[in-house]
Amino acid sequence: MKIIETEIPGVVLIDPVVRGDSRGYFMETFLRGKFENEVICTEFVQENESLSSRGVLRGLHYQLPPYAQSKLVRVVSGKILDVAVDIRKGSPTFGRSVVAELSGENKRQIFIPRGFAHGFSVLEDNTIVQYKTDNYYAPEYEAAILWNDPALGIDWGIPASEILLSEKDTRHPLLKDAGVFVFSHSLY
Repeated sequence: MKIIETEIPGVVLIDPVVRGDSRGYFMETFLRGKFENEVICTEFVQENESLSSRGVLRGLHYQLPPYAQSKLVRVVSGKILDVAVDIRKGSPTFGRSVVAELSGENKRQIFIPRGFAHGFSVLEDNTIVQYKTDNYYAPEYEAAILWNDPALGIDWGIPASEILLSEKDTRHPLLKDAGVFVFSHSLY
């Protein structure tokens, strides 16, 4: 697998080596040793999966300490625009985002470290997203930022009139009003 650095240190893209023939394909989606040597040493403890139709937007979600989470995200089928926003106050990239297209076709993954908000927009019907986390879901520590915060300027790849949100995702605060992380504090 190939590890690709992004413009925000810590957020990486991962392109697996796909071996295919007339029967189909095989790929390794996670190699602990390589991941620990080239990305970060962490232990994933939970894996989640969602099925969504085109236009669904999920985000921008995160959990606060002591339940902050890293995520390793991939698409099994369909296509998304995946977004990681740096919400570590004092970081040189605070408020900036990495946007990556993940699909069942390109098999690309994104690693989002602790200290980032995460969301994605669904570009195709019947899209299945899987992601590993290195901390358990803790609803009392969950937080979020409004998906269309003008300070973030995220292009979700879908016209705003076509975006489908949960009721909860319509009520999140702007980044300036949200609980965030402190860049100088270790999150691991």
